[in-house]
Amino acid sequence: MELKLERVEQRVGAEAYLYPLDLTLVPGAVTVLLGATQAGKTTLMRVMAGLDAPSKGKVLADGEDVTGRSVRERNVAMVYQQFINYPSMTVADNIGSPLRLRREKNVDARVRELAARLHIEPFLERLPAELSGGQQQRVALARALAKNAPLMLLDEPLVNLDYKLREELREELSQLFAHGGSTVVYATTEPTEALLLGGYTAVLDAGELLQYGPTAEVFHRPASIRVARAFSDPPMNLVAAQKSATGVTLPGGIALALAVPGADSPALTVGIRAGALRVQPREGDLVLPGKVELAEISGSDTFLHVETTIGELVAQLTGVHQFTLGEPVTLHLDPRQAYVFDATGALLRAPARE
Repeated sequence: MELKLERVEQRVGAEAYLYPLDLTLVPGAVTVLLGATQAGKTTLMRVMAGLDAPSKGKVLADGEDVTGRSVRERNVAMVYQQFINYPSMTVADNIGSPLRLRREKNVDARVRELAARLHIEPFLERLPAELSGGQQQRVALARALAKNAPLMLLDEPLVNLDYKLREELREELSQLFAHGGSTVVYATTEPTEALLLGGYTAVLDAGELLQYGPTAEVFHRPASIRVARAFSDPPMNLVAAQKSATGVTLPGGIALALAVPGADSPALTVGIRAGALRVQPREGDLVLPGKVELAEISGSDTFLHVETTIGELVAQLTGVHQFTLGEPVTLHLDPRQAYVFDATGALLRAPARE
């Protein structure tokens, strides 16, 4: 399905939940709606589904205007944050319900196939209440896949699961979507999920659609500081800078020999992703001495907060590293990995992709 939104906006009284936006989803692909809480993701998804009519604008499905049609009149599959299943029906009957509604043949075989793909075969005769949260969400996903709808909407489906279950399902979802023919819309607050699912990403912030395109392109070339903030975890380090005759000057007179085209104002912002900072030196690096403010271990990474000559920076170091608070440490950066934004926050320069 090609889903197209034309100048869609959503208001309740004087409050704007969605500002006017145009968006055409790539048919048969995964589109991630990425943004913080209250960015407008759920509001936009409800308009796409037909749960809510937009205040203004049109929703087109394969060229047909479906703006006024309710969700019951559309062939849409939805998976929510909550584990929504039919409580009095077994897992097998939950998964098979869309198939039976369509009077399909070989329902039991299809149910077992979907259960095998989602690793819930042993639980087919159980009731949802007898399952863990992760197992219940797998049932909801299997039922959505069984519906085989041209449009599948998933509203932060993993947010209520624990870390280990989220990691397991994230890896499986991209494979599940790849084998289906649906146009998939997946809402999340986590950049990691967007990168893992691939496809396309629409970045939302405070009800505005900031950028839409292939996920890798949006990540590597964020159109603005707002996009970069939404698509960086931990957040991108932002440093006030000035345009100079030789490139860019950071606080303390530190020079970066970077070509910056099209800057109308001398005021610039340099963006540095946490993963681009290292404690091991390489030839040609920018050297940033400082002291440790905080060291956090998260999973297999260490997040190091360092007060440097250009301000506090956060470095994401692979592996587990031990640091003492207040100890001197030097961060290193390949200048070519720096982003540069103009005075309005628009992107002027992004690192070249290798």
